[in-house]
Amino acid sequence: MTSVTSFSVGIVGAGLCGLMAAEQLATSGHRVLVVDRGGSPGGRLATRRSGSAVFDHGAQFFTVRSERFRADVDAWLEAGVVAEWCQGFEEIDGYPRYRAEGGMANLARHLADRATRAGATIVTKVTTTAVIPGADGWTLNHDHWVREPDDVDAILLTAPVPESLQLLRAGGVKLSDASLDDLRYHRCLALMVTTGASPTLPATGAMQQPDDPTFSFVADNAVKGISPVTALTFHTSHALSADLWDLSDEDIRRRLAPAAAEAVGLTADDFDRVQLKKWKYTGPVTPWPDRYAIATEHPRPAVLGGDAFGGPKIEGAVLSGLAAAEALTGLLA
Repeated sequence: MTSVTSFSVGIVGAGLCGLMAAEQLATSGHRVLVVDRGGSPGGRLATRRSGSAVFDHGAQFFTVRSERFRADVDAWLEAGVVAEWCQGFEEIDGYPRYRAEGGMANLARHLADRATRAGATIVTKVTTTAVIPGADGWTLNHDHWVREPDDVDAILLTAPVPESLQLLRAGGVKLSDASLDDLRYHRCLALMVTTGASPTLPATGAMQQPDDPTFSFVADNAVKGISPVTALTFHTSHALSADLWDLSDEDIRRRLAPAAAEAVGLTADDFDRVQLKKWKYTGPVTPWPDRYAIATEHPRPAVLGGDAFGGPKIEGAVLSGLAAAEALTGLLA
């Protein structure tokens, strides 16, 4: 069991928002602790390896819509961490879609390394169970078999909002804005398929079809450039994901495999292996209007951030982390 105490800022969640905030806060001179229950940083920047196959099964790509995010992406491009995938999946529109070299998880590793070099401490495989207010700050309680409590001056919660609110309520915290309870998320079922057959897909290796009732996105990770062999990712539509969510994994795979095969011009018999990942929180139904929310300022600030705030997707998570870090720096001054 290990314990490190007396940090300036405790960040729960090592996804994009948490990692971007951690680097900025550490660079500004704050002592930063990031804790995450996963085995590695990244959240939905998730890449799975199965034999020779490599799958991005969470976030698939990202675009750039703001000058602030453009500066970060340019740095990632220069570092060789990301690359342009295409400029439209089925039709070329001239608008770049970016992927991470070797898989999206590698972008998370790059950001975690940057935050660590700036001075942040990142701890994985730690489940935080409550955030408890004290006289001068906060205590982060964790699974006590893994890590003893950590004392921090302020906290940034970047997990999905329902999970963050649960941590606050476990510590007896009353929210500054009760409407945070109204934030709802889409769900997504992700199929990962290996096959020795040749799928029928556009030249880019992907189809983005937000209005399709079955699959909103389909990609061959080999054509994408991250897998040495054919490795298909299927994202099920939000509505169908919700309908199938409570079925067993086996039933979900059995029901979706024929439709997945048909979508790429194959049969279910062509599939060698079908794996499933259930993403319970894949983006807000209606984003919070601001880049972050202050849950409470007593005794010291507790801030919520993530892709539910100010705009979804990768860019939204990045900008939320930067805005939350700036806000915390001001609140702690």
